[in-house]
Amino acid sequence: MNQTVSDIVRYKLINEDTVWMNGILLDKPAWVLDERRDSRSPILVILMKHNRTVGDIEEIKRKIRTKIWEIMEKRDIAIFPRPVYGRIPNFKMNETAAKRLIEMKMFQKADVVFVCPDSPQRPVREAVLKEDKTLIMATPRLRKGFLLLKPEYVPKGFEMKAATIRGAFRYGKIVTKPPYSIDLKVVGSVAVTLNGARLGKGGGFSDLEYAILKELNLIDEEVPIVTTVHDVQIVEYIPMTKHDVPLDYIFTPTRSIKTDTPYAKPEGIYIDELDIMKIKEIPILREIFGYKFKTK
Repeated sequence: MNQTVSDIVRYKLINEDTVWMNGILLDKPAWVLDERRDSRSPILVILMKHNRTVGDIEEIKRKIRTKIWEIMEKRDIAIFPRPVYGRIPNFKMNETAAKRLIEMKMFQKADVVFVCPDSPQRPVREAVLKEDKTLIMATPRLRKGFLLLKPEYVPKGFEMKAATIRGAFRYGKIVTKPPYSIDLKVVGSVAVTLNGARLGKGGGFSDLEYAILKELNLIDEEVPIVTTVHDVQIVEYIPMTKHDVPLDYIFTPTRSIKTDTPYAKPEGIYIDELDIMKIKEIPILREIFGYKFKTK
């Protein structure tokens, strides 16, 4: 399936055939139609209007992920669990990045916070529980739905334990769909851009979570989407498609960034882009679409 994507992207021109993007050497794409020098910068500005296949986009994303994972391992920025390849990478000073988010008014005002189950965001989940907020998490690959942790479910002093995926299963309740509207959604990321483009580990589940919540009328465009990452995870460019959820805020150990993203948030689930196997495997999708599959 072809998707039309239009972007204005800054590259370093290496020669007539290659460009340097995000620290990755790429073949200069045949779909570049116009290029011009920016008087404010020696970087080449390329205006792209093209038809890229999903395969083209995924190859660019794969190279960005690989580069970030390599940097974090080689510079010893990554922490347990390692190696970080294939994961949302955990990083040194993740608690500092989380503290920047926790101190924000949008966090303080939120009653119900949806947080990914990834390791770098554990301090955020712990803070949600310590501040007597309701925590919602997705179960792995959404196969068991969602985990609901209300303040009264977790004994005082056990918030750190409950903030782990194992602890969330112990203290939380599994629900097919969240019973409350979401006030803030915290996602894990492999790479991000300053204007809110985001790249996950490649499974598409974070974007699917948002789409499901949108279909259930549990989230809207005004709900902030935020992430915590290390500074090295900020890159120049990430291709975005209609199902990719952009970021409103990025928090690193050194910066709090409001993206003012130009990207629109998805309107819901795009059935034409959804793998039929995910519908079979994820209960809430079967409910949403009314599919009936026999259990083996």
